[in-house]
Order: sequence, then structure tokens, then C-alpha cells
Amino acid sequence: MSLVYFAGELFSSKHLVGNAALADAIAKVSNLNFTCILPQTLEEGGMSAHDIRDKDIVTLIGCDLALFNFDGPELDSGTVAEFMLAKFADIPSLLLRTDFRRAGDQGEDPWNLMMSFYPRTRSLCLNSLEIYKKSLNTGMPPRQAGQALIEQVAEAAVQELDLLRELPPVIPHELGESVFRWLCKMPGFHSRESSDKVMAAFAQKKASRLLP
Repeated sequence: MSLVYFAGELFSSKHLVGNAALADAIAKVSNLNFTCILPQTLEEGGMSAHDIRDKDIVTLIGCDLALFNFDGPELDSGTVAEFMLAKFADIPSLLLRTDFRRAGDQGEDPWNLMMSFYPRTRSLCLNSLEIYKKSLNTGMPPRQAGQALIEQVAEAAVQELDLLRELPPVIPHELGESVFRWLCKMPGFHSRESSDKVMAAFAQKKASRLLP
């Protein structure tokens, strides 16, 4: 089983329900080979903003892969920050866009070019409205068509995650520990515990050959 950090907007009922539905569908379609960790489930009562951010970063670094929801006319700033952290840590990453609108300043990907061309990264762009309407045209009621949409997105995402899992690490063997020690310093963690968890993740990734 591979743990997948699922990054994306989580500020409305639409985001929260959509994230949870897709995470469940990915687990089902993959026969639990991929289990998504949703940041929206990580926050605990009484946590400061700094602690919430630290927990998200540590959880991301501890996951085997990451999925980044790149929907919207402008990419969510928190999702962009998490994607860059994933690339610093050499985490295999899937950029998922189900929004049919094009954005950004390039022809290859429908987002800002600074988010493209990174190693150990794949892009999946789907037209969710088109998929949804095709289901409606078969006579499905709206709710069932919505579920069919989620399942189709999950099936495509699982195929991409399978391919990502096979991509070799990019960090050279001699730099891995130095990179992760920098990841302990660079975020300005609130507590030493977060840094310890980052180094524990490094050891686990080496043991499972996610890193050289």
C-alpha cells in the first residue's frame, strides 16, 4: 500500500466533499493499493496556525506519493507551496486538473509554466463537465452522473499513480541526507518533533527504496 498526500482547496463544502469522494474512489479503484491522506482530516482542536502548517508539511514528506489538485482559474497558493516542497523532497507527484478552463501562460499545461517540467511528476487533465454530461445523456440522474464522474477521474488517477510509483529517484545518493536535513531547517518548524519526523521519513523512504 502506498500513501498519497492529497493536496487541494479545502475551504468550502464543495471542496471538502469532492476531496473526500475522490480519495475514497481512488482507494476503491486501486484495491487499497493507494490510500489518500487528506489535509482536511489532520487538524485537531486547539492547534495554532503554525502547528497546522507544520503537520501538513511533515505528513506530505512522510507520504510515498502526492496528488495536487490544480483546478480553478488560479492555482490555490497552499497547494502550490506543497507541490514545491514535494519536489524538494523528490516525492513522485501527480498534477490533476478536472477544470476544462485553460489558465496560465503556456500551451502545454493549463497553468503557470513555473509549475511544469519537474522530474518525477506527471500531469492528468480531464474535462469533468464533458464526462458529467455524457453520463447525463445516458439517462443517469444528476447524483449518479456525479458519482460516475468521480469514478472515472479516480480510474485515470490510479493509472497515473501506478506509473509514478515506478519512476526512479532523482536525488543523488550522496545528497539525500543533506536535502532532508535542510528540509528540517528550511520551514522553520515550531518544534523539534517535526524535524525528527522528517528524518524518520527519510530513513523509511531509503528502506523502501523510494530514495537511493
